[in-house]
Amino acid sequence: MNELAARLHAALPQTQCTRCGYPDCAAYAQAIADGRAEINQCPPGGAQGVARLAGITGRPVLPLNPAHGAEGPRKMAVIDEPWCIGCTLCAKVCPTDAILGTNKLMHTVIEDYCTGCELCVPACPVDCIGLENVTGERSGWQAWSDAQARQALERYEFRKERLRREADEQHARLEAKASTKRAGVPGQPPGAKKGADADGKRAVIEAALARARARRGG
Repeated sequence: MNELAARLHAALPQTQCTRCGYPDCAAYAQAIADGRAEINQCPPGGAQGVARLAGITGRPVLPLNPAHGAEGPRKMAVIDEPWCIGCTLCAKVCPTDAILGTNKLMHTVIEDYCTGCELCVPACPVDCIGLENVTGERSGWQAWSDAQARQALERYEFRKERLRREADEQHARLEAKASTKRAGVPGQPPGAKKGADADGKRAVIEAALARARARRGG
């Protein structure tokens, strides 16, 4: 991310709602910096958000583009818990890990972490998620704050790192399973084979994780 994109990114509300047409706020900021996107595509930021981006880019202030949604009060996701089937689909799309729950157990929303991105609503197969107005008539940056934006970004970055780590670990487990299967040695006592397999799995997992970290660092 270049300097201009970083400044634009810092001026966005960090709801990670994707309504701008990009996968996250960072991608939208980079697109503006590259001249590929206009400054009026962020409904959560509203008119004040457009003015912020105009001040950074030197572009004229534009009305919010209705193709990306309308400015409005900030909403919070609310799960009708008795109807929740514990499918985890809502948790998988939540950009800030604001939904708490596990497979086949009901889920709930951690209010302080919900950005009102609304991504969980279409993900729910039983329509048990609603949206509640939590800011009355206040909208845009009147319904949000720089502190909340910083927290949302921290949560989003933590989630991305968690998903990368889990993917690395899953890849390592699969590689370890395949390697131990290929390297099976017949004729050993059952206990010795089990111990050797465990040592082999640990070694393969450690090696795979090291390679994954090296790729990510590169």
